Amino acid sequence: VDGWLHTGDVGVLDEHGYLKITDRKKDIIVNSGGDNISPQRVEGILLLEPEIGQALIYGDRKPYLVALVTPDPGFVQTFGREAGKSRDPAALAQDPEFRQRIGEAVKRANANLSAIERIRKYEIMAEPFSVENGMMTPTMKLRRPRIIERHGALLEGLYAAGK
Repeated sequence: VDGWLHTGDVGVLDEHGYLKITDRKKDIIVNSGGDNISPQRVEGILLLEPEIGQALIYGDRKPYLVALVTPDPGFVQTFGREAGKSRDPAALAQDPEFRQRIGEAVKRANANLSAIERIRKYEIMAEPFSVENGMMTPTMKLRRPRIIERHGALLEGLYAAGK
């Protein structure tokens, strides 16, 4: 239509007229206030933090965003060695000091996000998203619907009062 091929991608034209793909239209989160939020942008900023290996943002028709984060494997090993603790992600996910370090990483990422993009609550996942467990495509993209289906109760639980 009008010289455009409708791919489902969202993009911007840069100052030189080049198209930069920034998102998939189907992945855009529309919060309860009607704001459009790019999950890839928020996830990308979270992934700049060395403690975080993977992230999935959730919040369609919700008042704020929540996240599932997996710790960076290198951080898990370094933290475990330096703190004299387990190097098992499942054990560390329950460790108060480890959780604090992940929380500090989320806080640093939030400082680079707008108010509607900030992560209010998150859960640390012991198992990383992978092709083997069906949570990623062979090209290493998150399978959002599958992750949300598998971890929906956990995500919804982050909205429960007092959690």
